[in-house]
Amino acid sequence: MNRKELIAALADKTGATKANANRNVLALIEIISSTLGKGGKITLAGFGIFEVRERAARIGRNPRTGQALKIKAAKVPAFRAGATLKAAMNDKLK
Repeated sequence: MNRKELIAALADKTGATKANANRNVLALIEIISSTLGKGGKITLAGFGIFEVRERAARIGRNPRTGQALKIKAAKVPAFRAGATLKAAMNDKLK
């Protein structure tokens, strides 16, 4: 599902217009991005946790030349699925 399909599904599910659904999706993305940008985390019980993780500096390799290069430490966004979401995925597979 891409963003356009998500907006259409949200509008369908809530009875809102696609324009309102689009504003809601944009607002959610903005809230998640700004919260993570400040180093915070968002916990949605049963769904999961959006958080920032620290990735240590490391040595990588250029796949074309094989030359070693330094990769800087970085903060990366991460999502950890909650128990209810995991259960929903496993029930669908059966």
